[in-house]
Amino acid sequence: MTDQTHETLGHLPDKRQVAASFSRAAHSYDSVAALQRDVGQTLLSQLPASLSPARWLDLGCGTGYFSRALGQRFTNSDGLAVDIAEGMLQHARPLRGAQHFIAGDAERLPLRDASCDLVFSSLALQWCADFAGVLAEAERVLRPGGVLAFSSLCAGTLQELRDSWQAVDGFVHVNRFRRFADYQQLCSGTGLVCKSLQVIPETLFYADVRSLTHELKTLGAHNLNPGRPGGLTGRARMLALLDAYEQFRQPQGLPATYQVVYGVLYKETR
Repeated sequence: MTDQTHETLGHLPDKRQVAASFSRAAHSYDSVAALQRDVGQTLLSQLPASLSPARWLDLGCGTGYFSRALGQRFTNSDGLAVDIAEGMLQHARPLRGAQHFIAGDAERLPLRDASCDLVFSSLALQWCADFAGVLAEAERVLRPGGVLAFSSLCAGTLQELRDSWQAVDGFVHVNRFRRFADYQQLCSGTGLVCKSLQVIPETLFYADVRSLTHELKTLGAHNLNPGRPGGLTGRARMLALLDAYEQFRQPQGLPATYQVVYGVLYKETR
């Protein structure tokens, strides 16, 4: 792993902050999660058509939206839903979809070796500092022939917002994510076989900056980076941000671009 990779990972937020933030957002998350649903559906479409898991794992299940989708797709399978945020599990559990809802960390899964045929994870692993550890855990819990399918975010996500803040005060106001090159390096360094790994940008448009920042807060995905400025954002700085972001305006509105990584890996049969 390069020095730059270490530096990037050091800027990721503390997982306790992540768990607390998403727990608080559990009841509001689905109301603004259109991108998350679209990305998850794209990831579902990338699963092998022949896949018929006896047991699947929805890793970072959040509100359980894709636990329910997996349960409907694999009707005769045993489903596990794991999340680090207890608030999300409390929200998801009554809605069912999986047979078991478990509080757990992707970097240290509370599961037996070779106990799953599919590990599915959509837009959760970007919060994990030790992505190599995540891959190692997926390899450990997968049975031979099992599949890891994940979507995540990489550097360049919300670049318009980042650049606008940079023009205002230079502080860290936007979550940092690892580079796509780091995903490539880490996926090639695991014992899993990488079937596909790609980045696809998705751009959403907003009437104004406040609509974007409100959505990020409602998702629980507002700025969680260490080194973020404390206290309230002053009126003068906010007005400067609004002015800076206007430089990006397009006919559809103000763009917010997400760099979405999709990966499908499998564990070889021996």
